[in-house]
Amino acid sequence: MTAETVGIVLVSHSARVAESVAELAVGLAAGGPVAPVAAAGGTADGGLGTSAERIATAVREVDRGAGVALLADLGSAVLTVKALLAEEELPPGARLVDAPFVEGAVAAVVAASAGAPLDAVALAASEAYTYRKT
Repeated sequence: MTAETVGIVLVSHSARVAESVAELAVGLAAGGPVAPVAAAGGTADGGLGTSAERIATAVREVDRGAGVALLADLGSAVLTVKALLAEEELPPGARLVDAPFVEGAVAAVVAASAGAPLDAVALAASEAYTYRKT
């Protein structure tokens, strides 16, 4: 894994959901070095909701200089990430990715772990919308 690897942040209304999806994605990407992944879920008091501070901290934690892909689960998580980006509260290269939360997270972590650049990581995650289950 190079020092400049795309980081992944999973933003959920639930800390447990974000942590579980991160664990799943990292587990499925294992077999070699895995991209940095952080879960940013729930509120500071442990409740359901989103926390701009938790998201910003998670982004800084995984930022290795190649950009950070953020995937969010529901409405206000998306709005919080958009607000942080609009207010330039996140480092340059941070990007909200339109992707399904679970499948997109797995695709993003696998792509980033393979050394893909941010555009390719975002594309891999968004293409997860096309995964058919029937």
